[in-house]
Amino acid sequence: MSFALGFVPIALLLLGFPIFLVLLTAVTVALVFYMNVPLAALHQNLFGSVNAYALLAIPYFIYAGELMGRGSVAQRLVDFVQSGVGSLRGSLGITTVGTATIFGAISGVSAAAVATIGRVMYPSMTKAGYPKPFAAGLITAVGAIDIIIPPSIPMIVYGAAAQESVPRLYAAGILPGLLIAGLLAGYVMWRARRENFGAGEPFDRSHFFRATVRGLWALGAPVIILGGIYGGVFSPTEAAAVACIYAILVTRLVFRELSFAEIIEAAAATTRFTAQILIIVSCAGVFSWLLTVNQVPAALVSFLQSLGVGQWTFLLAVNVLLLAVGCFLDPLSAILLLTPLLIPVVKALGIDTVHFGIVVMVNLAIGLFHPPFGINIFVAQSVLGIDLKTIYRGILPFVVLYLIALVLITYVPAISLVGVWVLIN
Repeated sequence: MSFALGFVPIALLLLGFPIFLVLLTAVTVALVFYMNVPLAALHQNLFGSVNAYALLAIPYFIYAGELMGRGSVAQRLVDFVQSGVGSLRGSLGITTVGTATIFGAISGVSAAAVATIGRVMYPSMTKAGYPKPFAAGLITAVGAIDIIIPPSIPMIVYGAAAQESVPRLYAAGILPGLLIAGLLAGYVMWRARRENFGAGEPFDRSHFFRATVRGLWALGAPVIILGGIYGGVFSPTEAAAVACIYAILVTRLVFRELSFAEIIEAAAATTRFTAQILIIVSCAGVFSWLLTVNQVPAALVSFLQSLGVGQWTFLLAVNVLLLAVGCFLDPLSAILLLTPLLIPVVKALGIDTVHFGIVVMVNLAIGLFHPPFGINIFVAQSVLGIDLKTIYRGILPFVVLYLIALVLITYVPAISLVGVWVLIN
């Protein structure tokens, strides 16, 4: 059995097979050669893994973000944030951080934020004298906030895998996301002052008022989503559906930017992306079932308890593991692969599973832009039209900032849990 559970997945990953095929092959080998179980169990668990109400929110949030990202929403958000930043040194960089954070509360897809914000902000920053590596690194890194700030799609998947409340996870992600945004904005200001670039423009009250009016409809999406969830009006899945209707009305009737054909095209793109996600979810569900029936999580808990591992040591080991895994696997694959193994240990050690979920999100957010294989790096290269060496040089300071935030979030649980206490309890 160790051959099927250990050697087969590792060998296929090293050979470059897609993660869903890696998991499915391992389960098939185990069922055929090592277990006296009918193959019908494979089909039942494949379909049973996606039979979760919380997963319905995924296509809805993707569709809402797809619609809002195709029009002028990003530019309206940029104008709103920039008009409020005023004369602060590094104002364009701060605007990039603020816009990406707000956009994350609409989309929840990191690559979409990098592409959308990058097209708007990179030309403006380089024209204003920002060093190209710095501007490229900021845009690549800031998109990772989107999987920490709700509504995060990886949080929905973690909630389903860990059987944890999605509203609680969303509440827990707000303050850590703002903490990271604050660290990035502070670094932008310090760097701009030290190297004397990015002078801002004086605050103009009339311009701020006009930008706010233009951005109200764009700002309405996160207000409706989060306000509806924590106001008890609807569940996260219902909030996602409402966000889709809102996005269609705004982009088609208010902004008059998308035709009906483009709305259907966005739906088709959403369907393709959702299929890519759910096939991983289904195969990971089967692999999780295989681990459970073979008592792998229980054996891991017993082993760690025999070693006397405490919370701090375990969290440190998990951070190292997730940082390594995040460099090679996308967040959804990493969550679905590791959560069934780690959650029993987390519960046995008395660690809050909501807090642990945020630790997982921050680790995998770093993996999105960590050299050499972070997906945001390649999205930025494609959108910005610059070489990888420039992006790598610019990313390193932001990796350090995220690591500082990770240490704080890991060992100060209140940073995550205060949002739950305020909004849920």
